[in-house]
This record gives sequence, C-alpha cells and structure tokens, in this order.
Amino acid sequence: MKLQRKNRLRALSLGAVAVSGALALTACGSDDNGGGDASGNPSTSAGAASIKCDDAKGQLLADGSSAQKNAIDAWVKAFSQACGVQINYKGGGSGAGVTAFTQGQVAFAGSDSALKPEEVTASKKVCSGGQGIDLPMVGGPIALGYNVPGVDNLVLDAPTIAKIFDSKITKWNDPAIAALNKGAKLPDLKIQAFHRSDESGTTDNFTKYLIATTPDNWKYSGGKAWQAKGGQSAPQSAGVAQQVKQTSGAIGYFELSYVKDGIKSVSIDTGASKPVAPSSESATADIAAAQVVGTGKDLALKLDYKTKAEGAYPITLVTYEIVCDKGNKADTLPATKAFLRYIASEDGQKILPGIGYAPVPDEIIAKVRTTVEGLS
Repeated sequence: MKLQRKNRLRALSLGAVAVSGALALTACGSDDNGGGDASGNPSTSAGAASIKCDDAKGQLLADGSSAQKNAIDAWVKAFSQACGVQINYKGGGSGAGVTAFTQGQVAFAGSDSALKPEEVTASKKVCSGGQGIDLPMVGGPIALGYNVPGVDNLVLDAPTIAKIFDSKITKWNDPAIAALNKGAKLPDLKIQAFHRSDESGTTDNFTKYLIATTPDNWKYSGGKAWQAKGGQSAPQSAGVAQQVKQTSGAIGYFELSYVKDGIKSVSIDTGASKPVAPSSESATADIAAAQVVGTGKDLALKLDYKTKAEGAYPITLVTYEIVCDKGNKADTLPATKAFLRYIASEDGQKILPGIGYAPVPDEIIAKVRTTVEGLS
C-alpha cells in the first residue's frame, strides 16, 4: 500500500510539471474548436484529450464553495469556449451552495464538507428517485495567510494556531510564537485574526484540524459556522484574504490560490523533521491518505489532519461537487454531466496544481469518473 501511494504521489507530481502548458492550451480552446467528436458535437483540445460536449446546451446555475472558485473559473472558461454552455457559479460559500441545491435552485453545488444525513434527506425532494451525492473534484491546502511587517518566514503549530484564533495569544511577539521562530524579529504588534462570516466548508475543515490535533486548546464542536469568540470576520475566502492583505498584523485562513499580492503563508510544525509549507504537492501527500467513507455512489472522504508524515501539509480540504445520482432535471443533465466529466478528466485535473490546488488522487478520481457516467 505504501509503495502504491508513493507511485501515485510521484505520478501526480510529474503531472504538475506539465500544468502550465495544459492550462495555456485549455484557456485557448476556442481557437481549436473547428472540428467535433464522433457525433458531430463541438469539442476542443485541452491537453491530450478533447472536451466532450455531447448534447450540452443552454445555461447552468451553480453555487457553493468559494474555496474552489478559482478552479471553477478556469474550468468554466475552457468548457464554455468548447461547448457554448454558460455556467454561472456564484461561489457564495458551502452553506449557501448546499441550501440552494436542496431547494432545487441549482444544477449542482460545491461544498468543502460532505452532505450531512439531514441534507441527504432534504435532497431526495429535488432528486426524483435518487439523492444528492458527494463527488470529490478539488483538493488543496488551507493556507494561513499573514501580514506581519518584517517577518518573511513564520512557523506555527496547532496549539499556537488555536490560541491565536481563540484570542488567547494576542501579540506577534508572544513567547509561544517566538519559541517556534528563533532568530525572527517579531514585532510588538497586535494580532488581527480574521475568520469567515458566512457558513463555510473551509471553516469546517480548519476547525476539524484544530479539534483533531489540539482539543485541549480548541473546545468547540466545529461546523461550517465560526464558533470562537473574538477576532474579525469577512465573507468568502476572497473577503478574508482581502482583509489580511490590507491589515497590518493580520492572519486568516483561506485556500492557497488566494495567497498573493503581499500575503505570506505560515509553515506548520507537524512534528515531522521540518515545518511544512502549503503547496499542491504537500496537500496531495496528505489527501493521498484519505479514506472513502461514503456509501453507494457517494464518495465522501475522511482526511488525516493529524499526519506527521514528511512533507505532508495537515490543514487540507477536498471540495465536492454535489449532484443528484438520479432524478437530475432533464434540461440541465447533459450539460451538468459533460461539465463534471471534463473537470474529473485527466486534463481537467492537470490544471489544478498551476493555480494553487491539488488534484484528487488517481484511485479516487477514477471512481468519480465512473459515477459521473452513471448520472441520470
């Protein structure tokens, strides 16, 4: 099993080398859509294979995880150019996406947390003869982005992170932070900790990490809604990142693709030989150990937040596309199926490392592809 995992990680890493070229080809798909597939449907090159449009047409409405918004934007650009289908993905947060799905307002939803039993029950009202299922499509690290003048490299561990976000550590030169960053010039500056104001799967996964690794310092039950007192809030990952960028002394949690324009990311002391920085590769090393815990066609995963493996970043998430296994609306099923087929394909997954995400491990994404083909 360890050998298989090592080979899988090596394959994923090699796939990342070709990402920039794959992304460039995908983005200019409209320049190569003069032909079609065997059925005469338009298609476009996206790396080694073509996007299969089949009978996709019209418009798709979707909502949910802001964590995957940058990935969705890249996928939608390529798919829409190839197939002429307009996809409106709002990215209002995982909670909003699940609600919209169970109310029948969207063709599919994105969520960084798998459906709860009561949400599966609610989905049966809109999935005629079926139910909502979780399809893992996007992996990635939850980065702790910070803005501390003069500090270019910052290491934190789980207890310190918990105390920062629970307002127990309030200054950047606190002895607990100094002990992890020997030699760093930490300023006597107030910590401004930002969390999500909306219901968020990113919050759910971030707090699951704290619950798993330092329960004595994080005594909250967890979930999509932020529970700790204190701190400041902002909507969606983009909102938290913007606040961190413009606030001296700030720290917040969001996906790696939002770490840019002056925001730096924390390396985590996991107990391995050296701290681990967030990256597509370090997130893949953790996600590769995930276990499928969903039943039937549901592919919900259990992540290892307590990993001490070398090079494995522990604060990760997987974003699921939530769709009906049966009972999808006839007018949106072809486009939904074609889009999900593309993003689960080798070419769709190859885009991810180049924009700060991690592809879903081979064994799991193979199951996703089979499930997508069976949607009805």
